[in-house]
Amino acid sequence: MATVLAVDDSPSIRQMIKIVLGPAGHTVIEAEDGAQGLAKAKAEAINLVITDLNMPVMNGIEMIKQLRTVPSCAGVPILFLSTESDETIKQQAKSAGATGWITKPFKPEQLLAVVAKLIRA
Repeated sequence: MATVLAVDDSPSIRQMIKIVLGPAGHTVIEAEDGAQGLAKAKAEAINLVITDLNMPVMNGIEMIKQLRTVPSCAGVPILFLSTESDETIKQQAKSAGATGWITKPFKPEQLLAVVAKLIRA
């Protein structure tokens, strides 16, 4: 299955992603902020990134912009997972290179379905 990088400053959200994706056969690597996520994405072969927007050190949009300049991450799908549902922010995320968007709180089956679709794509 896939290696998924979960980038969120909330330990409970990272744990939820692990609880949902682990039993489906995915390996979940965790990062607490965008800078840590960027470093882990450069260091490990990943198939998907799930990131929050509002985080310390580096926010999700900035991390996406930088990830898209890393050759090994250029084609990796990035799923934005945020409490934000503002169209302007969604557009900023899309412009930065985000592939999809899920609003928190998320339903486990919704996350599984989107992850399965993005990994197959």
